[in-house]
Amino acid sequence: MTESIDGIEWKVSDGLVPYEEALAFMEERAAAIRAGSAVECVWLLEHPPLFTAGTSADPAELSNPLGFPVHHAGRGGRYTYHGPGQRIGYLMLDLDRRGRDVRRFVHALEGWIIAALADFGVAARRAPGRIGIWVGAGPAEAKIAALGLRVKRWVTLHGFAINVDPNLSHFTGIVPCGIAEFGVTSLAAQGKDSSMKSLDAALERHFTSFLNELGPPHEVT
Repeated sequence: MTESIDGIEWKVSDGLVPYEEALAFMEERAAAIRAGSAVECVWLLEHPPLFTAGTSADPAELSNPLGFPVHHAGRGGRYTYHGPGQRIGYLMLDLDRRGRDVRRFVHALEGWIIAALADFGVAARRAPGRIGIWVGAGPAEAKIAALGLRVKRWVTLHGFAINVDPNLSHFTGIVPCGIAEFGVTSLAAQGKDSSMKSLDAALERHFTSFLNELGPPHEVT
């Protein structure tokens, strides 16, 4: 399914998209955006079970007992799991038109995820000094969403992963994002609606607010 929101292509894929296919699409679209021959794009999808290694990945944090494929992603961060039941959002947005402020982009992206999860009654939040989006407190504190980004010639690649109803045991093959002392959770594990379509609808509802946080787009001269 493909539609347009605020002039940005909004693409939702059914089924499991191979990681190599997604990476190739992102690279091609980012180059076309920079060349002015394609519009910006948000792509929501799921991957088969795999691990991605960011530029700071430490091999000591990968055990991988089930032998999932490991892909070097080119994004920032460490090891991340992707698999069925996890909503991946890849963002190909032109920060040259939306302000060359990566910190503001990350903050707005976090806020977008938090707002979408609030629609499910989940009190998600940022955690100082830690990457990702978190829920709970004390022993119950856990990560429900991960972020991993790359900016190439001021066009963003990669994005976020929100745990809707994945097999949480698959995360034991890595130290997620290098944070060993906390667990991972999902909408299903929190007893919330775990429909992918419901999450997509929430992300779509709050998308314009996310864009507004980046500021109005302007022409590049």
